[in-house]
Amino acid sequence: MKQTAADKPVHSYQRKAAIVTGGIADHSSKVHVKPIEKFDLNRTIFNTLEGNLPRKVIQTRIAKDVSWENDAARAIDAEYEKKSAQKNLPPIDPKLIAFMKDECDFDVEHADGSFFDHLFYCYEYSHFYYPQHSALVMLLHSILGTGTNTFAMPKEKIPQLKPLMSDFDWRHVEAFPSVLRLLYGTDLLKVLENEPAKLNSLKQIKFHRVIDNAPITMSGEDFWIQLNYQIIHLTDFIPVSNWPAHSNDSSFILFRKLYKFMTENGKLEAKISYEPPPLYAPVKNEELPVTGWLLTLMPTALGEWMTAQSIRKFSQKIGHDLKYELNF
Repeated sequence: MKQTAADKPVHSYQRKAAIVTGGIADHSSKVHVKPIEKFDLNRTIFNTLEGNLPRKVIQTRIAKDVSWENDAARAIDAEYEKKSAQKNLPPIDPKLIAFMKDECDFDVEHADGSFFDHLFYCYEYSHFYYPQHSALVMLLHSILGTGTNTFAMPKEKIPQLKPLMSDFDWRHVEAFPSVLRLLYGTDLLKVLENEPAKLNSLKQIKFHRVIDNAPITMSGEDFWIQLNYQIIHLTDFIPVSNWPAHSNDSSFILFRKLYKFMTENGKLEAKISYEPPPLYAPVKNEELPVTGWLLTLMPTALGEWMTAQSIRKFSQKIGHDLKYELNF
């Protein structure tokens, strides 16, 4: 781990803009995007992804060099500094910082910057826009695994980690990788969408922990809180610009579906401003490789299916059971 939680990362302008506004936006008029040459997917959290097509798709989506207009960058910097001065981030237990530094490996790169940069963005966003509950969950949300079978620590270190957290934080941290996979790889969200009258009577949900397949039972109250953490997490995977062209991006698809479900059913507690993109708009200020143009034509349903298949394969490979049970 190259940084500790005591060292505040320098956010990308997209992340700064999200923290300033409390939401996501299409920045097509403010940025210029081009492919990154000689991008090495094996240095990212997607290094475990198999198959030429899935690897090509994800590389095309994340291997982007984003340049911001000078005036837009200066404005975002100024607003971010004002925002940061409004409310200091809460201190983190030094023992937990030491555990993250000495016992975990966060060196792998993320879609934008380091893995730790992503964790810290989620932590800071939650601090400002989901103050009802602990932001620490989002600093640690992937410590027990990602969606691509990368693990910052082995399961044998769980007894060291758990005492460093509150019971609430632990419940949500251990569940996070599992709920993420359920959202991407199963029909969970569809089942919930079809039961609007029962949602408020959800007593519990049962599923399995990613890192070791241990059973988890989460209360209905905690589950709705967990979905708020999940949608905050998704804000860090949204295309920076040209949303209509990238509407079939798997994370963007899930964000839109989850946002619609949670707002329509009164479950969105976190502040996330969002305006749906138009069905079509010409690509602006972005160089798309051939694969990129082809991806703009891919049906949304196909993108969802490919992602679900990938998640199922990742879980099968480590013996993780994707079955779940809802109790109303």
